[in-house]
Amino acid sequence: MRTKLMLAGTALAASVALLAAQPAVASPAHGGPRPAPTANSNACSPRIDAVSYSDALDKKVAFGAEVSGLSSIAWDRRQQAWVSALDNNGSTPEYVWSYRDLSDPHVIHAPLVLKKADGTPYDGGNIATDPNAADNEGLAVLNDGSYLVSSEVEPSIRIFGRDGVQRASLPVPARFAVTGSTAAGEATANATLEGLTVTPDGKTIVAAMEGALSGDVSSSGDATAHRLLVYTSGAHGQWRLTKQIEYKTDAGMRIPEVAAYSNDAVVVEEASWSADVGNAVNLFAVTGLSRAADVSRVANLGDASPRLAVQKTLLGDLVDCPTLGATALETQANPLLDNFEGMAITGRLPGGKYGVSLISDDNNSAAQHTRILNLAVKLP
Repeated sequence: MRTKLMLAGTALAASVALLAAQPAVASPAHGGPRPAPTANSNACSPRIDAVSYSDALDKKVAFGAEVSGLSSIAWDRRQQAWVSALDNNGSTPEYVWSYRDLSDPHVIHAPLVLKKADGTPYDGGNIATDPNAADNEGLAVLNDGSYLVSSEVEPSIRIFGRDGVQRASLPVPARFAVTGSTAAGEATANATLEGLTVTPDGKTIVAAMEGALSGDVSSSGDATAHRLLVYTSGAHGQWRLTKQIEYKTDAGMRIPEVAAYSNDAVVVEEASWSADVGNAVNLFAVTGLSRAADVSRVANLGDASPRLAVQKTLLGDLVDCPTLGATALETQANPLLDNFEGMAITGRLPGGKYGVSLISDDNNSAAQHTRILNLAVKLP
């Protein structure tokens, strides 16, 4: 599908150029007072401007395969390209696609197939009957070039080499398993480790649960307490689970993605969907991860002290963005919105803002888009 692009002013035009370039996130943005509302026609909120969007990857066939089902986006420094993983599409192998230019993305080579140590490809089969089944939702690239991938069916966090072969996996606590799959499992199927990011220095991994564990639902039925897993690097490239952090979503929201913009801060995406309204997407910032309470030993976050949860700062509600001329294939309060499940910090921009790009998972459906949305965001 033809790329659609709408810009407002030279500042946003400069932003697009930076969005397409190598990320340069090396330090946190300087804090400051909340900016006053402006008359900028591309403003989604006082902190967020909509820069551009592209449907260029939507249903695209490249190297004999369809580009679809993308739930992640990350920068791969070694090939100077963006990468996204296919989440789950039946017997189709689990791919990692590489492409350049977020304002007008184009695939640069055949997708990388993710494989077990024995060379057997992972695929999107039924986890109950297919030993190779995976549902790859999160993707990040480690300092050594390895691909870090979270799959939400088990769930798992696996490390793959540049050849696509699995080399290792990270420990995931027993209670994070899907209920019924193990005796200790408390996670809801299709709502486990969806968010995944690595800090700019490459020393910390943050993985986010899309939904709440059943053991964290309060006695009154509040299911807004989500757990983030924090891993830190050790000697010889080993990763250690350092702590669990509590993050409270707004009611009815899930966490599709997290993205680190400093070594101690992340942007969190909260989202929901309903047939009569469509997609809702809110972005929040969380700073001071290193100071956040470790809730590993807290049995039920729902009934625990609310002070354990990290503080979040609302950046904006994307339903308030200008449409940029976008069209929707299903009911949407704003036709620019879609099933955005991947997010990346793309670099520093003029005016103290950061580039933030989201990618939508079309669920391999003709009724949804694979869409990239590029934003300029003022972060605390």
